[in-house]
Amino acid sequence: MNETVLVLTLAAAVSAGTPLALAALGALLSERAGVLNLGIEGIMLVGAVTAFLAADASGSPLVGLAAGVLAGAAFTSIHAFLSVTMRANQIVSGLALVIFGTGIATFLGQSIEGRPLAARLPRTSIVGLADLPVLGRVLFSQDVVVYGTWVVIVLAALYLTRTRTGLALRSVGESPATADAVGIRVAAMRYAHVIIGGGFAGAGGAYVILARVPAWAQAGTTNGIGWIAIALVVFASWRPLRALAGAYLFGAALRANFALQAAGITAIPAEFLAMLPYVLTIVVLMVLSATDTRSRLGAPAALGAPFVRDER
Repeated sequence: MNETVLVLTLAAAVSAGTPLALAALGALLSERAGVLNLGIEGIMLVGAVTAFLAADASGSPLVGLAAGVLAGAAFTSIHAFLSVTMRANQIVSGLALVIFGTGIATFLGQSIEGRPLAARLPRTSIVGLADLPVLGRVLFSQDVVVYGTWVVIVLAALYLTRTRTGLALRSVGESPATADAVGIRVAAMRYAHVIIGGGFAGAGGAYVILARVPAWAQAGTTNGIGWIAIALVVFASWRPLRALAGAYLFGAALRANFALQAAGITAIPAEFLAMLPYVLTIVVLMVLSATDTRSRLGAPAALGAPFVRDER
């Protein structure tokens, strides 16, 4: 593989990993609060179609991005209500969100099916850093959302480990009864972080349509990467910085097929490379299903368990 192909592949891996990082951060914040959100794929689709419609109407990709964030947050409030207030089964609620979100996105996207979006996110090179050999083209010749994702991920890591609210969030995910006993508003904390997490997932979906794919293609727009984002949270042991690194790793896996074809390497079947990211997702989700493994990886102890204050 020559240097040009390698650099282009790594740069594409960073771009492909950005929506994964945003969606994984959204799932991570929700799970840190003790609420499992399996509806990330549906939220991303709602964010993507909303971003397309808003960007197409306004001519501004940033307006589209903001609309995708708001749509993702608003749509996720359904899951927050069912999981926190109604204490519904979080797995069922999340899967319902995927089905509902896919249906909404398909309905809203009927008029734009196959139509390209003119308002795309432009690449913005960082002066001085973009001229660095290899790293300049890979990391510093991207768009503003890529750079913003780095900032958000770092801030999220600091928030979880260095702020009082972040520590309160972690206590809610570990033992909501104990958190409630010391005066933390468990329901409010869960509502806030599930909805904020939905906003990040919506941003991930918006980025897909604003920067990654050329046109709206219904459920094929996100192509199942919402499920990869859920697995990525486990892969990262519920830590934002690891989630960013894992997102780029999965992004490279998503681009491996195109990279090897461009390099003329045909020994590995293209079909195997195409399914590789999803095979990794299945493996990680299988690991998630084992309670003792989740504990060793650092999963919140109360993940998926509704909090009933009267039972404290």
